[in-house]
Amino acid sequence: MSTRPASLRGEDGVLALLRPPSVSPRRARRMWQRDLILYRRSWKLNVLPNFFEPILYLLSIGLGLGLYIGDRILGVEYVEFIAPGLAAAAAMNGAVFEATFNVFVKLRFAKLYDAVITTPLEPEDVAVGELAWAVTRSFIYGTAFLAVMGVLGFVHSPWAVLAPVGLLLTGLAFGLIGLIFTSLIPQIDLFSYFFTLFVTPLFLFSGIFFPISRLPAAAQPVAWFTPLHHGVELVRALALTGEITLAGSHGLWLLGFSALLYAPAVNLMRRRLVV
Repeated sequence: MSTRPASLRGEDGVLALLRPPSVSPRRARRMWQRDLILYRRSWKLNVLPNFFEPILYLLSIGLGLGLYIGDRILGVEYVEFIAPGLAAAAAMNGAVFEATFNVFVKLRFAKLYDAVITTPLEPEDVAVGELAWAVTRSFIYGTAFLAVMGVLGFVHSPWAVLAPVGLLLTGLAFGLIGLIFTSLIPQIDLFSYFFTLFVTPLFLFSGIFFPISRLPAAAQPVAWFTPLHHGVELVRALALTGEITLAGSHGLWLLGFSALLYAPAVNLMRRRLVV
């Protein structure tokens, strides 16, 4: 059982949250492997809803609304323009659902982590293991959608082979966001606010369906600072336009964003597990 202090209380609050967490990659991998083993038993039930949702958006908005949009965007048809953004959104959804609802159920209802931290795994190992699994889920859903894009002929750049890296970075950012929110809320009903007031606006206004330059001037900087916007532009640059320099800048932004959230996410999750 963990011998570390029961909470971050007694330490300087902000400094405690920013303290580099002590994590064993080997033990964190054990948590990830547990999730993988369980997923192998139920992947058909889990992957289909998350796979078909962006496909339905692609068909209904891309092919439906796209018929009424005469102008090409970035030199391609509208349905091709939105496809990379939907791949990034699939990665976001895969990570954020895992790091919110699924982690909360294990925490509050299944009481899984109460048993896990009596083993050699420390709370930080649990948090990083769950984060790794959230990123894995984002990779599965995002690359499945990329494969559909390839079959439909919506991939126009050889740099698309690196697009899964963009999906991983998108999943990492949203996995960290999800863990932070899960660590702070007392009851599962509050997730409705998270998805309605945060995830849905990101989906609608981060550049998936139209360039953020079409937003009001005051809203454009807000949209630019959202992690999904950078995930969308990163995947779009790799799979569609081939602008590798632009892709690199968005990738670095996501890396920096994730680096800032990593310590607070793991430390908050640790506090939630041991209090």
